[in-house]
Amino acid sequence: MPYVDGFILAVPKANMDAYKEMARVASEVWMEKGALSYVEAVGDDVPYGELTSFPRSVQATADEVVVFAWITYASRADRDRINAEVMEDPRIKGSFTEMPFDGKRMIYGGFESFIVK
Repeated sequence: MPYVDGFILAVPKANMDAYKEMARVASEVWMEKGALSYVEAVGDDVPYGELTSFPRSVQATADEVVVFAWITYASRADRDRINAEVMEDPRIKGSFTEMPFDGKRMIYGGFESFIVK
């Protein structure tokens, strides 16, 4: 079963072009290093819930959009190896001096799949 890294973040609408370019470069690097898939999706139907919601989880403001992304790998061992290689790649290492989003509000984690169809 694939191993999955998942991410949720808020991106200012004014920074979406910069974010998309950053994601394009990152997707190329992750795929070259061996990721099985790389997906970035912009919230289209993510209402602000009363108690919980995607926007609440990242404290999104009215001028931000929620991005939901994930990367899949053959295994956790592959993920750990690939991520280490990605972080040393010159296209990633030191190339993003100003992030187009607030990284302190990003939620991320690794997940073991149990159903994949």
